[in-house]
Amino acid sequence: MEVLLSSDKITDCITALADEILSNTARTEKIAIIGVRSRGEILAKRLSDVLSKKLNTKIPNGTLDITLYRDDLNNPQGEGQPIVRSTEIGFNIDDAVIILVDDVLYTGRSTRAAMDALMDLGRPKAIKLAVLVERTGRELPIAADFVGYKIDLPADKSIQVNFVESDGKDRVIVI
Repeated sequence: MEVLLSSDKITDCITALADEILSNTARTEKIAIIGVRSRGEILAKRLSDVLSKKLNTKIPNGTLDITLYRDDLNNPQGEGQPIVRSTEIGFNIDDAVIILVDDVLYTGRSTRAAMDALMDLGRPKAIKLAVLVERTGRELPIAADFVGYKIDLPADKSIQVNFVESDGKDRVIVI
């Protein structure tokens, strides 16, 4: 196990993501943050809080469950029934710049599923992807617009993101 990001580094990455989003989004744009369950939702909340503080206005924040949009849903080697949780987006996404947030971008499949789910909810002006960690190994032509940390890893290694809200501590490790 190798620690990639400590708690302080995660905080630094979130601040850097917020700064990058602000520098690449017009102040006149209607922006909203939507996190992919489950770690993306925690990251999205933190990012929304930082952006709200920097802009001195509340940035809408929501959570997206992509379970039914995954391309491995009907995989015969799957492990039982998937657990479907709620999507919680209490605002209109039409004509908004949606900052879609996930903890790790690897193959691109979760992001594809999230975009499909978002498009079923409305018609955003744009969808931009923000991730805490981007690693090599893309299977789909999907790239993050905003990245906290990039790493080149062999396929036999995994990234595990832990947040204090769900795991009792903040860290990103390679396992």
